[in-house]
Amino acid sequence: MTSKLLSSNNLTLRMLVPAVVLLLVLTLPIISQGFVLFQATQVMIYAVAILGLNLLVGFSGQLSLGHGAFFAIGAYATAILMEQFGVPYGLAVPAAGLVALVFGLLFGLPALRLEGVYLALATFSLAIATPQILKLSVLTPLTGGSQGMAVSKPQAPASLALTDDQWLYYIALFVTLALYLIAQNLVNSRSGLAMLAIKEDPLAAKAMGVNLSVYKTLAFGTSAAFNGIAGALSAMSVQYISPESFTFYLSASILVGLVVGGVSWLPGAFFGGMFVLLVPNVAEGISKGLSGAVYGAILIALIIFLPSGASTFRRIQFLRTSHKR
Repeated sequence: MTSKLLSSNNLTLRMLVPAVVLLLVLTLPIISQGFVLFQATQVMIYAVAILGLNLLVGFSGQLSLGHGAFFAIGAYATAILMEQFGVPYGLAVPAAGLVALVFGLLFGLPALRLEGVYLALATFSLAIATPQILKLSVLTPLTGGSQGMAVSKPQAPASLALTDDQWLYYIALFVTLALYLIAQNLVNSRSGLAMLAIKEDPLAAKAMGVNLSVYKTLAFGTSAAFNGIAGALSAMSVQYISPESFTFYLSASILVGLVVGGVSWLPGAFFGGMFVLLVPNVAEGISKGLSGAVYGAILIALIIFLPSGASTFRRIQFLRTSHKR
């Protein structure tokens, strides 16, 4: 009887928490305006990027230090399509994801020969090279060179009583929820199981008939597409892009968000997004001169006390439930 009651309570809690969170995010633009709404939009954008990296690192076991490059590709693809070719944002965002997907596949195919730290170094070089490539004089007519490009913010439909900031927030929310569901379905599909098998033991996965090349490339391309879409949303949110916006620090921040949220745990992307956006500001508020040191100290403390990131709480809850049973 007690076991059934605990199971019923846990089920109710699992249904109630997402419902409350969804209600909160839907009503946030009504109760908040300005900078708070901008930050909430940025959290979702980072969450999408972290979701993409999680598919690669957490579910296929490939370490990347250069996903900021695909973020940049998505941002520039959107800016070029919208500002130079007049493409509507509704088409520019998925097109940016498609462009990033193509670049991810092109990079992922030769990277199949690399594993572990060697793959990490290859992606690191990609992150370092991207800002320099965007500054090339050959690409300046498209990218704006060092001066960057201004990007228009999507205008809210006249039939809706929404500001442009509120409309962009709802666009980001819709895209984030859609990509989260796609990621969840992918992880639970046969392709997701194949990627997990590759992560756990590539030799055993190959012996069971899993095509390592296909699934590794699929993971890399899908992960790049997620980051490309995140870059597209970021470009419209910030309304300006330049090569200096996509340095290695961005790739490192996405990786930090993944670790903080919890590797192989999809909901952790939202915790990671909040950490990446808010904690540097908190660190700067504590000490402007030593903000980097404060940020590092917070990160080290988090790793010590929450070695699995935010997913540690899920494991603690699972152990408590099992103990009560």
